[in-house]
Amino acid sequence: MKCVIIDDEPLAVELLEDFVRKIESLELVSTFNNAIDAVSFINQNSIDLIFLDIQMPHFSGIDFLNTIEKKPLVIFTTAYSDYAVEGFNLGAVDYLVKPIPFHRFLKSVVRAQQLLSPTASVQAISENTTVPEIEQDFMFVRAEYENVKMNFADILFIEGLKDYVKIYTTDNKFTLTLISLIKLENLLSSKGFSRIHRSYIINIKHVKSIQKNKVLISDKRIPISESYKNTFFEKINL
Repeated sequence: MKCVIIDDEPLAVELLEDFVRKIESLELVSTFNNAIDAVSFINQNSIDLIFLDIQMPHFSGIDFLNTIEKKPLVIFTTAYSDYAVEGFNLGAVDYLVKPIPFHRFLKSVVRAQQLLSPTASVQAISENTTVPEIEQDFMFVRAEYENVKMNFADILFIEGLKDYVKIYTTDNKFTLTLISLIKLENLLSSKGFSRIHRSYIINIKHVKSIQKNKVLISDKRIPISESYKNTFFEKINL
């Protein structure tokens, strides 16, 4: 499928470009950092799929879809879930919320391929989609007005607040981002992290000691709740 990326954030474009390169059945034709420049290109060229950000200055992804004459398949890629219903009402293939894990990106591409070629089976699509076995050791999180790259190895622990999470790192700083602790738990559970409390996910490799119902990471003592204790202890063979 010939595809185009439209996103005003360079790091987001870079990540999507990397994802596209991993899938042989995708051909990246062009990228745009604003939707206005993309209108004439889409109208004049044959494009199968657009990865489209919604929140862009001056001209949103919604405005873009309502403007173009040709209507390729669209996968929304956005840091916000507020427009999900409107996105699907516009006929979007899928709605991906940043930071986007690769497995979720691939699932959307498979769905788009099925819509483009209804007779193709999921198995056939998977066989024709070569994905290198590359272990991703980082993620992007939304912080203020940019997507910040965070290496898993640099994360000490994550603290869940009411609507945000704080991600503490080895440089004695923290990043505040709007994402659920459950999403991070699902993303990080296979990366050497463990949920030990309703408000905490820790990087096991940075644990200095375990005392009663607490772990010591850096100079912070983090509680272990009863509901997570058994799973955590099994993971560390304690």
